[in-house]
Amino acid sequence: MERLIIGISGASGVQFGVRALELLAPLPIETHLVMSRSAELTVHHELDCSIDDIRGLADYWHPIKNVGASIASGSFQNLGMLVAPCSIRTLGEIVSGVTSTLLTRAADVALKERRRLVLMVRETPLHLGHLRNMVAATEMGAIIAPPAPAFYTKPETVDELVTQSISRALDLFSIDLPETRRWTES
Repeated sequence: MERLIIGISGASGVQFGVRALELLAPLPIETHLVMSRSAELTVHHELDCSIDDIRGLADYWHPIKNVGASIASGSFQNLGMLVAPCSIRTLGEIVSGVTSTLLTRAADVALKERRRLVLMVRETPLHLGHLRNMVAATEMGAIIAPPAPAFYTKPETVDELVTQSISRALDLFSIDLPETRRWTES
């Protein structure tokens, strides 16, 4: 069975990480979730569910302070890590290599092991420091994939926008979902 690490940081848009877990649940992909403390606070503002509900969507949940967890080791085999959403603080820690939590440690490990790291950076507007951190992350091997809406799909709901953004992010791990709407396909 393949494994994928899902990190949810405290930026607005925690529903992106939650939707990733929902879409991955029926697949033979073991999910490992780590959420920042700020993400847990954001959940209360943006979603009508509990932290336990979100943890229950993952096969495994890892406490943010447990830097000795399996996902903090390069010997833990996996497809990589999706950080959805990725806050600017999380991006900064990943780029600096000075990681203070399991979320940023797991991302650092993905980079050092040359595994796929997809960062759905959720911030606007961006100043030069943000842009430089995104360039640095890209130079280190990460993929910056902001959750940009695809209007060619003619979305009618916020959920459709979220699903399409996450589907495209999961494409980067070669995970093909039936929910993904592709250009020129009906």
